[in-house]
Amino acid sequence: MEKNENQSPESRHTHQNGGFTNSLGFVLACVGSAVGLGNIWMFPYRVGQYGGGAFLVPYILFIIIFGLVGLSAEFAIGRRAKTGTLGAYEYCFNKIGKGKLGYILGWIPLLGSLGIAIGYAIIVGWIIRALAGSVTGAILNTDAAAYFGQATGNFGSVPWHVLVIVIAAGILMFGATKGIEKINKVLMPSFFILFAILAIRVAFLPGAVEGYKFLFMPEWSDLLKVDTWVMAMGQAFFSLSITGSGMIVYGTYLNKSEDIPKASMRTAMFDTLAAMLAALAIMPAVFAFGIEPNAGPPLIFITLPNIFKQMPFGQLFAAVFFLSVAFAGITSLINMFEAVSESLQTRFKLPRKAAVTLCAGVALLVGIFLEAEPNVGSWMDFITIIVVPFGAVLGAVSIYYILGYKDIQKELELGREKPLGAYFGPLAKYVYVPLAVVVFILGLVYGGIG
Repeated sequence: MEKNENQSPESRHTHQNGGFTNSLGFVLACVGSAVGLGNIWMFPYRVGQYGGGAFLVPYILFIIIFGLVGLSAEFAIGRRAKTGTLGAYEYCFNKIGKGKLGYILGWIPLLGSLGIAIGYAIIVGWIIRALAGSVTGAILNTDAAAYFGQATGNFGSVPWHVLVIVIAAGILMFGATKGIEKINKVLMPSFFILFAILAIRVAFLPGAVEGYKFLFMPEWSDLLKVDTWVMAMGQAFFSLSITGSGMIVYGTYLNKSEDIPKASMRTAMFDTLAAMLAALAIMPAVFAFGIEPNAGPPLIFITLPNIFKQMPFGQLFAAVFFLSVAFAGITSLINMFEAVSESLQTRFKLPRKAAVTLCAGVALLVGIFLEAEPNVGSWMDFITIIVVPFGAVLGAVSIYYILGYKDIQKELELGREKPLGAYFGPLAKYVYVPLAVVVFILGLVYGGIG
């Protein structure tokens, strides 16, 4: 393994932004990026809707495949190219003498990251507003639908929207890896602890057992349904933040002595644990109060506040819940901003603070006109159904076919005690890449599967 203990963590990196100090910091940063709103408002519903415990079979299968060869590929190309999205694609296409084409194509996943960030900042603004409403009691002392509706009109959430962007940009102003690593070492453990507290509390609610049945009582016949496999595949793919951009930039900051496949599987494991914790905290409570389970924003902003309103110490648990969700949202947003900021720094020679400010400014300038729920919904549908999956396919093809498995294998095996198994290359080229294409196509057919 390439490792010199006499070197400082910073000196082992060639990127101007430095690097993560250790494997834990890197994994927590990646978990922070991967754990997002999809884990919280989509996963619990899909588990119960598509076979309960049976759904977990294809879901875990896809998590392993996508985590092992998908995440690993993005981390590895970032570390090998020593730069983020634009430079990484240029590096891949240089292999066939088409570096300029790679640079141009790299803008697609990069704009995907910026596009998600624009919509995501609006939604996280709603979460921060709900957190403030939980602390003051306002969200529990009024109709939850009305409270949510106040935030989702035209220019309905400007102060909260601005606050979220300022927080994310402010953290990145402290330095790329320093800010990212420090904040994730605090926020991600806090997320798991707070959701564990919620899960324990709702376990004691009368009727909670129906929620566990919804989640875990296997309907094995559902494994014979195409939709179960489609939704499990989509949930797994998007849950891991495989976008052809965001995880590449984190790989850029990774020490050469770190084992990438191992770090990838740790990220996938913690991401799955986060989704399960969210399910255990939400669905038993939904069933305990006889409310029809649903998915998406209504679950978080309408259904759950109505539940907290009926619970002893509901205001406290509402605050704990929205604080946890805010942590997940902000850590994901940081990754999206960083993917764009790093490319602005590297390709256009902008100072760090100017790059972050420009990224945040664009996100706010565009997003402020999308604050109405129908607008942000349409925007996010376009980005998540078309741009991001296409960027992920572009990344998979660029790494495993344009650059080639033999080249990326060298990077994947750095820091490992043993070489990769003979299965890895075929799994990547003939299973993962085709599945990425299938995810893109099915997203168009179904109108979104992530």
